[in-house]
Amino acid sequence: MKRIVLADDHAIVRTGVRAVLERLGKGMEVAAEIENGKELVTYAKAHPTDIYVVDISMPVMNGIEAVEQIIKHNPAAKIVMLSMYDDRMSVEKSLKAGARGFIVKVCAADEIVDAIEEVNAGRFYLCSKVSKYIVQGFLGKTTSRKRDGSGLTPKEKEVLQLIAEGYSSKQIAKTFNLSLNTIHVHRNNIMKKLGIHKQTELVRFAIKEGIAQL
Repeated sequence: MKRIVLADDHAIVRTGVRAVLERLGKGMEVAAEIENGKELVTYAKAHPTDIYVVDISMPVMNGIEAVEQIIKHNPAAKIVMLSMYDDRMSVEKSLKAGARGFIVKVCAADEIVDAIEEVNAGRFYLCSKVSKYIVQGFLGKTTSRKRDGSGLTPKEKEVLQLIAEGYSSKQIAKTFNLSLNTIHVHRNNIMKKLGIHKQTELVRFAIKEGIAQL
C-alpha cells in the first residue's frame, strides 16, 4: 500500500481527494489529513510517508515553505503540489522547492491518481493545465542562443540528468562516490558550457535534449 498524507486547510478538498483515491487509486491509503504547513512539517519529520499531497495556500505556513523544510529534512520525499492556480510562478516555485508533481484543483479527478503513481515511481508529473509552461520554455529559451549538449562530457551529462531529476548535490556525490566539491565543479562546468545559470533552465534543457525525462 502507498501511504499518502493530504495537507489542505479545506476539509471539503481533503474529503474529495480521499474519495477519488478510494475510488480510483489502487493500493493507496490516506495515512493522515493535515490542515496547515507547520503541522505537515512536524508530521513528516516524525512519520515519513510515501507521498505527500500538499496545497500551496495554507495558514501558519504555506505549502511551498513546508515542502522546502520537508525536502531539507528528507531529500527523497515525494511530493505532489495541489493548487487553485495554474500560473507559471506557482509551478516554478513548487518545483524549485522540491515538489515533483503539480496538480490544479480543477483538473480531472483521475490526474491526481496519475500524479501519485508517476511521482511514486520517481518521475515528474505536471497536469495538463500547466504542462504548457514546459513547452513554452523549450520554445523560448533556444531562440536567442543555441545550446548544444554535445559539448558535455559523459560524466557531466550523468550529473545533469540527476540535477534535472531533482537530486541534491550531496545525493549526486553519493551516487557517483565522488566528493561534494567535485560535483560542484561538474555543475559549474555544465552551466558555463551551456550558458545557463538557473536550475529551472537546466531542467528544461535536460528534458529538451533527452538527457532527462519528465
